[in-house]
Amino acid sequence: MPGHDVIVVGASAGGVEALVTLAGSMPANLPAALFLVLHIPAESPSLLPDILNRSGPLRASHPADGEAIQYGRIYIAPPDQHLLVEEGIVRVIRGPKENRHRPAIDPLFRSAARTFGTRVVGVVLTGSLDDGTAGLLAIKRRGGIAVVQDPRDALFTSMPQSAIAHVDVDHVVPLFSVGSLLVQLAHEQVAAQGSFPVSRDMEMETKLAAMDMSEEQSGEYVGTPSVFSCPECGGVLWEVRDGNLLRFRCRVGHAYSVDSVLAGQSEAVEEALWRALKTLEESISFSRRIANDARKGGKDRLAKRFEERIQETERHSAAIRQLLVKGEVDIVLNTRADLVAEEEQEANATFSDDLQNE
Repeated sequence: MPGHDVIVVGASAGGVEALVTLAGSMPANLPAALFLVLHIPAESPSLLPDILNRSGPLRASHPADGEAIQYGRIYIAPPDQHLLVEEGIVRVIRGPKENRHRPAIDPLFRSAARTFGTRVVGVVLTGSLDDGTAGLLAIKRRGGIAVVQDPRDALFTSMPQSAIAHVDVDHVVPLFSVGSLLVQLAHEQVAAQGSFPVSRDMEMETKLAAMDMSEEQSGEYVGTPSVFSCPECGGVLWEVRDGNLLRFRCRVGHAYSVDSVLAGQSEAVEEALWRALKTLEESISFSRRIANDARKGGKDRLAKRFEERIQETERHSAAIRQLLVKGEVDIVLNTRADLVAEEEQEANATFSDDLQNE
């Protein structure tokens, strides 16, 4: 029997530093393959393979779709692509976003659980919100091992805390201990797979992430229909009860935790407010021009009517501008979506730049 030779790792804000530490602790003869997802903007080039190649002995790369899996390699999700695993190969696919991210952690974890079962170790490191929690649940359901960075040791605590709150985690350890633990697990013989079957929901969700259209056309859906709409495409969200974790998925595959739904709604509200502000400002300019022309033409009643309209529109415009300037959109929806995105990008980009400049 093999050891735990499929190691899947997810990180978000603060993740570059954590992954550098992890790669530096891996031995050259590791009897396992590592698969990494780090949240990065779709339009940004990824320097992570170069950084990790300088940090430890294992070769790191963005794999090609269909590339064979080898021990002693680090496979990193490219920007704007999900990283999935199948029997013997890596898949790189521009599937639907999960938790508002592509690449996302949950699709990798879920595909590893489905394909390799008890051989999988899932690792959740520093990060904001809760991507990785649902994937770690899938790994546990298939008999795999769940490892989480100690939140007290993480630069950003939300992802580790969410995983611990919803998953029966096997190991909660500080970052400096993660590498040695993974080496130990890679040499341990795994349990038999028969008692951990693949559920129908896990099968369907993995295929949706892989853009397998047969699942979308089958008429079957994961969960039960809700009254909410998908922030990404506007379709109906189906409610999925995953243990004590509530999450959502639409028919084309966009998936959300509760926090990511709120974050998506916050962005949608802010976008709508900016559009409304633009329309109001254009209305003020138009009304002011009509009022000025009316005054010049001696049409005082018409001018007064448009001037009153200008005053009313300016009040509405000022109220919306105050919401946007003070960031009260997020307060209303009880989420920190914009701040989270800014934290993730700044934390990872700053550390990457520092390393490149050394």
